[in-house]
Amino acid sequence: MPKRSDIKKVLVIGAGPVVIGQAAEFDYSGSQALKSIREEGLETVVVNSNPATIQTDTDMADSVYIEPLTLESLTRIIEKEKPDGVLSSFGGQTGLNLTAELADAGVLEKNGVEILGTPLKAIKDCEDRKLFKDMMIAIDEPIPESGIANSIDEARKIAEKVGFPVIVRPAYTLGGTGGGIADNMRDLENIAAGGIANSRIGQILIEECVTGWKEIEYEVMRDSADNCITVCNMENFDPVGIHTGDSIVVAPSQTLTDKEYQMLRSASLKIIRALKVEGGCNIQFALDPKSDKYIVIEVNPRVSRSSALASKATGYPIALIAAKISIGMTLDEIENPITEETKASFEPALDYIVTKIPRWPFEKFYLADRTLGTEMRSTGEVMAIGRTFEESIEKAVASLDIDKESLVDGAEDFERLYHLEIPTHKRLFYIASALKKGMDVMEINKLTGIDPWFLNGIKKVFSKRTESNGFKMVDTCAAEFAAKTPYFYSAEGENEAESEKKKKVMILGSGPIRIGQGIEFDYSTVHALGAIKEEGIESIIINNNPETVSTDYDTSDRLYFEPLTFSSVMRIIDNERPYGVMTQFGGQTSVNLSLALEKAGVNILGTSPKDMDRAEDRDKFSKVVKKLGIPQAENGVAHSLEEAKGVIERIGYPVLIRPSYVIGGRAMEIVFNDLDLERYISEAVKVSKEHPVLIDEFLGSATEIDVDAVSDGTDTLIGGIMEHIEQAGIHSGDSSCVTPTQTLTKEEIRTIKKYTRELARELGIKGLLNIQYAVRDSVVYVLEVNPRSSRTVPFISKASGIQLAKIAAKVMLGKSLKELAYVEPEKNQHVSVKSVVFPFNKIPGSDIALGPEMKSTGEAMGIADNFPIAYYKAQLGAGLKLPENGKIFFAVRNRDKEEAVEIAREFENMGFKIAGTGRTAKILRINGIQVQKVLKPGEGVPDIVSMIKGKGIDLVINTPTTAGSQERAGYKIRRACIKHAIPCITTMSGAGAALEAIKFRKYNGGSHEVMSLQDYHRKR
Repeated sequence: MPKRSDIKKVLVIGAGPVVIGQAAEFDYSGSQALKSIREEGLETVVVNSNPATIQTDTDMADSVYIEPLTLESLTRIIEKEKPDGVLSSFGGQTGLNLTAELADAGVLEKNGVEILGTPLKAIKDCEDRKLFKDMMIAIDEPIPESGIANSIDEARKIAEKVGFPVIVRPAYTLGGTGGGIADNMRDLENIAAGGIANSRIGQILIEECVTGWKEIEYEVMRDSADNCITVCNMENFDPVGIHTGDSIVVAPSQTLTDKEYQMLRSASLKIIRALKVEGGCNIQFALDPKSDKYIVIEVNPRVSRSSALASKATGYPIALIAAKISIGMTLDEIENPITEETKASFEPALDYIVTKIPRWPFEKFYLADRTLGTEMRSTGEVMAIGRTFEESIEKAVASLDIDKESLVDGAEDFERLYHLEIPTHKRLFYIASALKKGMDVMEINKLTGIDPWFLNGIKKVFSKRTESNGFKMVDTCAAEFAAKTPYFYSAEGENEAESEKKKKVMILGSGPIRIGQGIEFDYSTVHALGAIKEEGIESIIINNNPETVSTDYDTSDRLYFEPLTFSSVMRIIDNERPYGVMTQFGGQTSVNLSLALEKAGVNILGTSPKDMDRAEDRDKFSKVVKKLGIPQAENGVAHSLEEAKGVIERIGYPVLIRPSYVIGGRAMEIVFNDLDLERYISEAVKVSKEHPVLIDEFLGSATEIDVDAVSDGTDTLIGGIMEHIEQAGIHSGDSSCVTPTQTLTKEEIRTIKKYTRELARELGIKGLLNIQYAVRDSVVYVLEVNPRSSRTVPFISKASGIQLAKIAAKVMLGKSLKELAYVEPEKNQHVSVKSVVFPFNKIPGSDIALGPEMKSTGEAMGIADNFPIAYYKAQLGAGLKLPENGKIFFAVRNRDKEEAVEIAREFENMGFKIAGTGRTAKILRINGIQVQKVLKPGEGVPDIVSMIKGKGIDLVINTPTTAGSQERAGYKIRRACIKHAIPCITTMSGAGAALEAIKFRKYNGGSHEVMSLQDYHRKR
């Protein structure tokens, strides 16, 4: 049937900032949905708080709202835009939850807005654990023995009936948040409390644990005419008990018999039909390895992380087709855009094997529990394609960017069998080591539950190393029809990627999402690919991340899904013979390849690798700065502990110390004395001639500044100047920031612009650059220059309305800024604030104290006419709801107590109750503030932790003295805040900004204006 004529305008709800469990796959799926709907001539509105996504670009939708994803914001946008329908299934769990809230609050009915695609009943039948259980029983699909609990008491009773171990699954959460496996009553009570707190409806499922069974997933599509297809089936390498987002996954399944495959396929089609899902759906099964018994684990009635993987694995664009289904089209009338010959009802077929390996953030959290379970921990993933499992998994390992280019070289020694038995992020490498040493496959199978077929595949890696000598094409149909979209992977055999002799430019992507290098770099990559196309040049991308827009089938002219290693990149360059290669957009991963590629004769476009090295190398950069007469903090380089002490003797404590050539402030620390220094050198880094440490004078009490700019070697376009809200010492990626600046003088801004132009010219920058400054006592110090794209490029582009990455790519192709006729944006009438989100709730043992090493996974943006409301919206967008009344708890270090007094007094004047521990409470009381003294953890009952648990505190302001010890009171307070979802601020500057936001909102009506990004830019 044709698309519905009664739908003229559609609202798409985004997923918000990147968090563990909900990452770039929703940038990809939301962008595809918008593109798909616009192709059908409909007007589009998108709302998302995340500035780093392509979907919040003003050319992606008719109206783009960068607003907090809350019931209040969505209600105001719906009242203003009056859409005919809403798409909920492209914004992950956030989109589904919000749609359910809007329906429950009567907002959709009142405004005549229809839920398009999957109906609300199907969402509730899948997400509400009781309704899901009832539905599976009704259609006679097997489920584990289980019960629904809304309290710890109910959970206990169910567990006694089911028997331990049990799995706890909260309703309406993402990435298994709040869930886990409980082996005893004490574990159950602990997990159940977190699960109930995290569930939108306070509901958990306690179910029989089938740990050790095979976990199988099916991606299924259905339309309104009840046509159904299975797009892809996937088999988890790890058995049930490890979240699928943390499991290695192989597509298609390798160890299922044809009977088992067809049995689960039939069950998938039966389930999607019963639920009446319209669009994409992910169904997870557990299959007994000793029989053909199976159970249904769960159903996700939306596009998901798995559907992004399935789309890239097959080439079949699930989100694009699901969006068309949502507006009334059917599978048999939608064209498959890959072949342009077959219809979307034609099931994809694979003639290769795909392997996904997750990427974990544990190197950022040295206190964290690294055990993998039912709650997801990984930040990103890589995908690799090969003709065999061995080829595929080897390429996936090489794609991880963890200094292990193969299982052969990366096998990690294990000392005890529990290294195999207890799943961690290193288990694959422990298995490789065990096999290399000759351990029996069946013994490893017994310890890990991993199928012997996979273990034998890893064993084969050691006996046979394959060399790829050609490229094969992904076409969705196992070569039955020719693909119109060139999408390649390397393999043994004939080369299918023969290329015409056109002018071509290649971009190296940024690989898997990890802390320090997220989707902000994919954003810049996609813009650069667009610029190349606009200039009439053929574009080529190499990347290995299945979640991203850059690996979408039509983002570039030619796509290579390959590791970003020197040997892999050179093979593709030798095949394609591009005019030039761009390395500026893929973060440190691609920049690190620049020098080696240039030495191999590759034309690196933009800033030369030699000049990149002058900016990256500390000694060379210091000479540049001295030549220009720009102030810089005292610094030095050390190759040993003795050298480090010598440098510090000259500089004086405290110092900022870090390894060289890292991303995201890896292992960066502020060191205050010789004892700290010796611990750092012995524990944090291996110092050597090849790997020196960089030591800088620590500029305490300074204001940090970020500048993003584009230079053509002569002229420089400054996109924006951002002022950090957190004080110096907090990594720029973890600090909230604001543009335009709020405290700098006109003279300081003039100086920053002058230094930026001088540095760009002296370093020969052609393309993007990011410079970080510190301002103290009216002196502007340069901290570092990054001759590449930065994580703030999307934010400043949305704030200013100038697409910096696109301009930079055109400059790198030879255009001058004068030719492009770009002028610097005048001071905005609106204020934009970037806030950040952290993964602490998913990383047990991690401390939320901030420092010079980056820990955040994503960001949110707030835009308003003034700073307080912009800051409030950014915090709300990041998931931190600031209270407007209640009790605020203070526990601050000595140097912050004076400032804490003033902030506490302002809160008290607004009617808040104040509480504090020990010396903080005493100082507040001495200064005339009525304060409730609260006991520290371990001092007695009730203490502050029990108050937080009982929701007796609404906001915690706790500035840490030292991070790192799990025994300290501050650590226990901060962990309690994470567990019980109480906002916790760990810097005084952050507390001051929060105070201003709460005060403005309290005295100005308690609501905020919503305005599209297009309207903000028109106002500028």
